Amino acid sequence: MAKWACELGAFDIEFRARTAIKSQALADFVAEWTEQQVPPNPEKPEHWKIYFDGSLKLEGAGAGILFISPTGQQLKYVLHILFQVSNNAAEYEALLHGIRITVSLGIQYLMVYGDSSVVINQVNKDWNCTSEKVNAYCAEMRKLEGKFRGIEFHHVARDFNVAADVLSKIASSRASVPVGLFVQEISKPSIEESEMVFSATLRKG
Repeated sequence: MAKWACELGAFDIEFRARTAIKSQALADFVAEWTEQQVPPNPEKPEHWKIYFDGSLKLEGAGAGILFISPTGQQLKYVLHILFQVSNNAAEYEALLHGIRITVSLGIQYLMVYGDSSVVINQVNKDWNCTSEKVNAYCAEMRKLEGKFRGIEFHHVARDFNVAADVLSKIASSRASVPVGLFVQEISKPSIEESEMVFSATLRKG
């Protein structure tokens, strides 16, 4: 060690601690669709996975959903919410639309991941629904749960929900949508209609 210290002493070397990655750099990194980091929950090979997130900005509200099949295939949705919502309502809209899409695809086993502790705990009945509107969202979720043979809801840290977070921010900022994403406009709150017909178009280059 002393020998190395003498040899390196001739160079102007300064140690600097690693700083945090800037949010924009992280967003760019995820926008290139690198591998999604899997949260530390037991793997269930037959289950699809959903990561959802909602976002509220000055430009509007939006939501993002990432679907991962048991074989690792990915579907990415950008949802433009065209009505006024709170942060929690945007999260619920993302969750409900993600669940409805899986129902339309005939998926029977589902693992749902979100970084909103409020939404996940209310859906899991660990927390009470605090308003009539939230109660309506939870009631709608109860209807959809019966369409699955197995469904679980898990809260994850934001670090494990980066892809859905980026998708939701693309939606709420009304930014240009990258190719390869499904884009959907939501014109009405999902809790106002028991059955909501939706369609999505795939953004192509």
